[in-house]
Amino acid sequence: MRFLKGHGTQNDFVILPDLEGELDVTAALVAEICDRRSGIGADGVLRVVRAKLSPEVAEQAGQAEWFMDYRNADGSMAEMCGNGARVFARYLVEAGLVTASEFGIATRGGVRRIHMEHGGDVTVDMGRPVVHGESVANLGGREYVGLNVDMGNPHLACPIGDPVAQLDLTHQPGFDPGVYPNGVNIELFNAVGPRRAVMRVFERGSGETRSCGTGTVATAVAAANLEGETTGVWSIEVPGGTLTVTLDDETSYLSGPAVLVAEGVLRLAE
Repeated sequence: MRFLKGHGTQNDFVILPDLEGELDVTAALVAEICDRRSGIGADGVLRVVRAKLSPEVAEQAGQAEWFMDYRNADGSMAEMCGNGARVFARYLVEAGLVTASEFGIATRGGVRRIHMEHGGDVTVDMGRPVVHGESVANLGGREYVGLNVDMGNPHLACPIGDPVAQLDLTHQPGFDPGVYPNGVNIELFNAVGPRRAVMRVFERGSGETRSCGTGTVATAVAAANLEGETTGVWSIEVPGGTLTVTLDDETSYLSGPAVLVAEGVLRLAE
């Protein structure tokens, strides 16, 4: 099985080109691939397949030729991944599967428009964030109130007073399963300046990651809410780098690097 490896602000992915939809990508296989000791190691898998061959997104084929079939590191499926979308787009361009600087990709969260920037960054139209009020995360015996933000996938973005660098995120923070029956990505952030925040994230199905694209947008929405704003350009610092989030009245945009670092052949166990 051919693979590539890439990352966006150190949120890393294994890319599986499966243009004609011939691979049987099971949850167990994804978990095996993503294992950092016995596999290649990654936060998730991006399977590249034609949208028209994928029943769950076939209706998007008129707007996007390629489907980003994203799986979390534990093999579970996810609706959307902002960093993954940028890495996926980088692969499509470098593989010659698209030649335009602007194009759409199909995801379980809907079609996402891509713009390849001249300086090497990739911008994704992430869609309009939907805020469903507040909820609570529990970590280390403390409760943190945050915004319940839907980015195509669920987020709980919590401003905290303690420096995020001091948090222990080796275990999943607690959350209300009544609000998030399918789990949730939890962002904990410090607002550190005008339109600037520092964030860490625990992603459902993957654990703590060095970055989360949809999570940075959710954090920007929550940080803007603290300042009584709904629009603007935000700089979100994550352990793997810095991402730029633009909020306007209609949608949101995520901009940042996307790098391919390796390719090879995966030898599957007999």
